[in-house]
Amino acid sequence: MFTKINATDLALILTAGIYALCAGSILTALVRKLAIRLNFTDSPGERKIHQRPIALGGGLALFITIIAPLALAALAAYCQPLAQIARHFFPQTDTALALFKANGIEYLTFLAVAALLHITGIIDDRKALGPYPKLIIQLGSALLLATMGGVCLDFFIASYPLRVLLSTLWIVIIVNAFNFLDNMDGLSAGIALICSLLIMTAALSSGQIYLACFLALIAGALLGFLFFNFNPASIFMGDAGSLLIGMFMATASIKTTYYQGDTGTPAHAAAMPLLILAVPLYDFISVVIIRLLQGRSPFVGDKQHFSHRLTDRGLTPRAAVLTIWLATALTGIGAIIIPQVNTIGLILIVAQTIMTLILIAILEFTQIKSLRSRETR
Repeated sequence: MFTKINATDLALILTAGIYALCAGSILTALVRKLAIRLNFTDSPGERKIHQRPIALGGGLALFITIIAPLALAALAAYCQPLAQIARHFFPQTDTALALFKANGIEYLTFLAVAALLHITGIIDDRKALGPYPKLIIQLGSALLLATMGGVCLDFFIASYPLRVLLSTLWIVIIVNAFNFLDNMDGLSAGIALICSLLIMTAALSSGQIYLACFLALIAGALLGFLFFNFNPASIFMGDAGSLLIGMFMATASIKTTYYQGDTGTPAHAAAMPLLILAVPLYDFISVVIIRLLQGRSPFVGDKQHFSHRLTDRGLTPRAAVLTIWLATALTGIGAIIIPQVNTIGLILIVAQTIMTLILIAILEFTQIKSLRSRETR
C-alpha cells in the first residue's frame, strides 16, 4: 500500500507528529493555567455534565501547535535565512517551498479561514454568538475554501459550480459534526484523532507526504491535548477548537486522493471518507432529525447527542466516550481496505457499516423508549 514512502518521508511525518505531541501537551498545560487565571472557564449549566468550572482555551493550544509550523513554512518561502535554516533539518525543504509558491493563494486562504473560525470560536466561548451568526461565518469560510482554497471535490463531477456547492456543504456539515461532538470529555478530540490517523493511511497510500505531515500534526496535537481533556477533563477545547478541528477534518478528507485511475485504484475508493467519518455524520444527522421532529432548531444545543443517549442507557460518561471511539475505529477501519476490494467487497463493507450504525440506533432508542415507559407507569 505504501510503496511511495521512503525513510526520509517517514522521518518527516514522525517528526511532525512528535513535535505536535510535545508542543500540544506543553501549550495545553500553559493555556489551562492562563485560562484559570483569567477566569476563562466553562461553568456548569443545564446542558453541561460537569459539576465545576473547567478551563477553556484548549482550542488555542491546538491552533498554535498546528498552525505555527504551517505559517513558518509560508514565511520561509519568502525569507531566505529561514529557508536556509530549514534546509539543515529537512532535505525536502526546497520541494515544499516550491509547492507552496505554486499554490500560495490556496495555502494563505486555508490559513486565513483557520484563523477566522478559531477567532469566531473564541468569541463564542467568551460570549455566545448564537447559532445563526456562526452558521453564516461557517458558510462563508467553506465557500472561500472551496473557491480560493482549493478544497474542492474534483472527481466524477464535471460541473464546477456543483463541485463548489457540494464541497461547501460537506465542509459545513463536518465542521458542525465535530462541534456537535464536543459535549463530553475527550469525545470530539478522540474521534478527530482516530479519523486523522485513518485519513493519513489514504494520504500515504497515494503518496501525499505533505498532507500526511499535516494529519500527523493534527494527530499529535490532539493526543497531547487529550492528556488533559480525557475524563475527568481539566480543560475544554471549546468552539475555538471544535470548529477548527472540524475544518481540518473536512479539508483533509477532500484533499486526500482516494481514486487513482493510473494505478488501478477502483473508483469506489472515493467512498473512504464517508466510512471514516461515519460516526460523526451519524451523530450530526440523528441529532438534527430529533430536533426537527421536536419542532426545534437543529442548531440549538441540548442533551440528545449519541453520547448522551448512551449515558441514558446507564453508561458512565467515560464508558460512553470509549464506546464511541471504538465505533469510530470499527467503521473507519473498513474504509482502509476499500481500495483493495472489488464492487462486491465494497457493498459488504458499506453494508457492515450501515448495519453497525443501525444496531447502535436500535439499542439507543429502544432503551430511551423503555425508560420513558417506566417513567409513565
